[in-house]
Amino acid sequence: MIYIGADHRGYQLKKYLIRYLKNELSIEVEDLGALEHNETDDAPDFAKAVAQKVVENKENKGILICWTGHSMCITANKIKGTRAILGYNIEGAEMGRKHNDANIICLASKFLSDDHAGIIVKKFLNTSFEKDERLVRRNKKIEELEK
Repeated sequence: MIYIGADHRGYQLKKYLIRYLKNELSIEVEDLGALEHNETDDAPDFAKAVAQKVVENKENKGILICWTGHSMCITANKIKGTRAILGYNIEGAEMGRKHNDANIICLASKFLSDDHAGIIVKKFLNTSFEKDERLVRRNKKIEELEK
């Protein structure tokens, strides 16, 4: 299951990614909003909803979309247990999963085409955490900051 959320700036890309995930990758998606285009909505509301779902269901991942990805990423990382990264390119998404066991990818609708965003998300979802001792140790240090 993938949880997805976007504000008004990411709304159109979110709609594309939902279709892509369901039709091309056969992945179940839960849309946590925005459910309609509303110029006055706020990214943190959707970031919080997705991050909470991901933390409650650890085997699942999240996708967040706003204009730059920054508001979504900052907000999501405030929720204990979230490891959100910016999906600025394919390699960055891959390394975020391999080295940081990221569970949420944040995308910038301003800078990504639909197709490029789809490829980034696919790489994110198809990459596993390496579980190397040094990576586990480093991620533990990050988790300790949440206490």
